[in-house]
Amino acid sequence: MTMANTISRWLIGFGAAGLLAMTAIIAWQVFGRFILDSSPSWTEQASLILMIWYVMFAAAAGVHEGFHIRIALLEEKLGSERARPVVRIVAIVVAVLGLVLMVYGAQLCWLVRDNVVPSLGVSRAVAYFPLPIAGLLMALFALPQIVSGKHPVEPHGEEEIA
Repeated sequence: MTMANTISRWLIGFGAAGLLAMTAIIAWQVFGRFILDSSPSWTEQASLILMIWYVMFAAAAGVHEGFHIRIALLEEKLGSERARPVVRIVAIVVAVLGLVLMVYGAQLCWLVRDNVVPSLGVSRAVAYFPLPIAGLLMALFALPQIVSGKHPVEPHGEEEIA
């Protein structure tokens, strides 16, 4: 297993754990609001921050795993060899967008570093910290696709049936 595969699996696992944690936090908020008549003040902001984290990391994994948003119909109609330029162009766009996300995400983290999320007592930069990391990972995961013109990992569930 390559390092990219390992990182991607960790990102997917982190995303799944984040989704479960967010579900538990929201359940606690609903329980507090309707059963205890006192909704905890921290639950909404915590769940929003968790959602940013797991969505960004899952999006980075999606570039490697091939489950990012793309229109595969054109690739399928062209066939594997004739679709290589299309795959390369899409990978270049993804890499450029990843680099933009990295640069502007880092700037955003820097700009909001002194702002505090009142209900959590942490810097607002904590919420946006995944943006530059996910952007860098997206760009790195797109590089093999730019070079080879192929997706490094076939999307799950789309394997050909012989």
